[in-house]
Amino acid sequence: MAGLLYLVHRLPYPPDKGDKIRSFHLLRYLAERRPVYLGAFIDDPADRAHVGALAAWCADSHFAQLSPRVARLRSLAGLLSGQPLTLPYYDDGSLQRWVRALVRAGKVSAAVAFSSAMARFVPQEVPVRLMDMVDVDSDKWARYACARHWPLSWLYRREAAKLAAWEGRVAREFDATFLVSPQEAGLLEQTHPEARGRIHWFENGVDYEYFRPDSTLPAPCAEGESAIVFTGAMDYWPNVDAVVWFAREAVPRIRAELPAARFCIVGSRPAPAVRELAKLPGVTVTGRVADVRPYLQHAACVVAPLRLARGVQNKVLEAMSMARPVVASRQALEGIHAEVGSEVLAGGDLSEMIAAVLAVCRGEHAGLGARARARILQAYDWNRNLSRLDPWLGPPLTH
Repeated sequence: MAGLLYLVHRLPYPPDKGDKIRSFHLLRYLAERRPVYLGAFIDDPADRAHVGALAAWCADSHFAQLSPRVARLRSLAGLLSGQPLTLPYYDDGSLQRWVRALVRAGKVSAAVAFSSAMARFVPQEVPVRLMDMVDVDSDKWARYACARHWPLSWLYRREAAKLAAWEGRVAREFDATFLVSPQEAGLLEQTHPEARGRIHWFENGVDYEYFRPDSTLPAPCAEGESAIVFTGAMDYWPNVDAVVWFAREAVPRIRAELPAARFCIVGSRPAPAVRELAKLPGVTVTGRVADVRPYLQHAACVVAPLRLARGVQNKVLEAMSMARPVVASRQALEGIHAEVGSEVLAGGDLSEMIAAVLAVCRGEHAGLGARARARILQAYDWNRNLSRLDPWLGPPLTH
């Protein structure tokens, strides 16, 4: 039986952050339908330890090593070729040869590329070509440009324009392109109306059996503290921007009203600007933790004060799944099905966010977390959401 080629820009395991959560669950879903041939880049040497864990879902695999420092230098070739810098960043001859060999051998009846950079590895002769673009990355670069000074502002505007052209080409040429939300799909359609009809979406899900309320989880904070928790990869610029802003601007005002408040920044690879926050009163920077659930379970409030948000924030969904009260910026709630005021709270500016956090910590929003979990159970089942791919993939294998 011909199988599915699945190409991912980063090893889709472990499913412990942003893109890996979505790419892993997509891999699992594909493997229930056809034999899967997985090609992926490894940009973190620690991820090599997880290669074996993927064997259960793959008929065969190829992993290309990527050094971020070398890749950044290689990406500069895009300035000469007129390409978006993203494309030469992900370049590997061995991966191209592996894909070509599979196609020549007739082992591939359909291909799924995860992120627009991987589209270049999918040969045109593959009968069905699907793209999970996830987010409209060109718009992300445009937003970054507005928040940076020259020369980065110029470089990011260039990347936005070049990548937008590439995204349009992919959307026109692939059989179907999927985004993470109706809002993202609408944005791509607005930019590339000629691809309308080929642009679709499927939302993320949550492993709500894993992220469920559990009072037996150990409390990571001191007794009597009111933990205000942020989770996420702490070398990702939007997360760094969010916690630096919140720790320096919001936390002192919150602690003036609630001295027991402690802001816990939970996530791997904290950037220097994040590590520096640990010197502030009432701020804890954990670095990587084996399990984020104890921090969520014992949080008086979970915050997502992102000012530069793109797509759907898994950190918000996981906190909702654990029935925790969430206070988020309106940007962080884009693309999330939740009723503001009943299931989550939104802060339009600093003062609104501080007021919402204080209200939650004082117990003024009873039932908010329970309603949030009910929303997750209703709208964020992975298999139900991934079934939007079935018209192109066909039914699951029968055993």
